[in-house]
Amino acid sequence: MKTVVDTSGLPAIDRPGRICILQSKWYPELVQSMTEACQQVLGQAGYTDIHTHTLPGSLEIPLAARDLLAQDVEQQIDAIICFGVIIKGDTLHFEMISEESMRGLGSVMHDFRRPVVVEILPVFTMQQAVDRASDDEFNKGIEAAVAAIEMVAWRRSIGASP
Repeated sequence: MKTVVDTSGLPAIDRPGRICILQSKWYPELVQSMTEACQQVLGQAGYTDIHTHTLPGSLEIPLAARDLLAQDVEQQIDAIICFGVIIKGDTLHFEMISEESMRGLGSVMHDFRRPVVVEILPVFTMQQAVDRASDDEFNKGIEAAVAAIEMVAWRRSIGASP
């Protein structure tokens, strides 16, 4: 089911920090569409320090997230947002990559106590990926940006750092 995410009532972020977007190089037109939609919403919320990193694939994203947060000793990174597309094929590659990417990113989020928003799309068909990454109101990049903004605002409201 497609859902439109309302961006009109997003919480204000006082002193926006850095957002890091990690994207897989596979299916670049779809991944870039999600990244651009995400950047637009983040920009509307006041984020100007947005760093985008393109990685070999979705499996490499958890290590990249861990490296970025491990180097962020001044805690300038508010959140990490991850984009990729994994399409089911004839082998177990789909399951292995999907599960390990999610497990790894969950571990990074808990270890570093920073929001890690994941829109690595595990889909069965190219059309399912297109439906979630098209240039419209259903683009998962919008949803990712909203989730990141809401988590940053919530964490700040309870005194969590950064």
